[in-house]
Amino acid sequence: MTEAAACKGKTIVVVGGGNSAGQGAMYLSQFATKVVILIRQKDLTATMSSYLIDQIAGTPNIEIMGQKDVLETRGNGKLEQLVIKCLETNNDEVLDASAMFVFIGAKPYTDWLSDSVIKDDKGFLITGRDLLTDDTFKKVWKLDREPMMLETCVPGIFAAGDVRSGAMNRVASAVGEGAMAIKFVHEYLAQN
Repeated sequence: MTEAAACKGKTIVVVGGGNSAGQGAMYLSQFATKVVILIRQKDLTATMSSYLIDQIAGTPNIEIMGQKDVLETRGNGKLEQLVIKCLETNNDEVLDASAMFVFIGAKPYTDWLSDSVIKDDKGFLITGRDLLTDDTFKKVWKLDREPMMLETCVPGIFAAGDVRSGAMNRVASAVGEGAMAIKFVHEYLAQN
């Protein structure tokens, strides 16, 4: 709500083609003069629910720009323009914008971890008591204690924030978990 009020009377950009992006664009359209949805696909049909596509189509101040990618942001102390690449023609264009909201989904970058760290089917790290229901965990965990709250299946390796399976996906939660992880690291080191 705070961000939306700051968009009053301005042109803003929503990057992403999923339902979160569509819902965000619909909400922001109540404040902004114009909302531009930038997507890499040709249209929204493959990534967004049809009811939302219909709502967007019926909202005159929302424009969909398909087959586009953000290359650069420009401005003097604040966002003023985006440099956009047209994926179809490979040409660049400049778009005036006062704000940009990115809704491109959540993909954890956990591929660099060895396969010995247990992840869920989407690649998020499983931690704490959630590990107890995993069959693989019972084979790899060799300690007499249960894993600490943010501990992975590898003793002494902790995860905090959006990379964790079941995380709240909020900055405040990630900061709090980071502080907790530091406490748990100290506890782990004191035990070993």
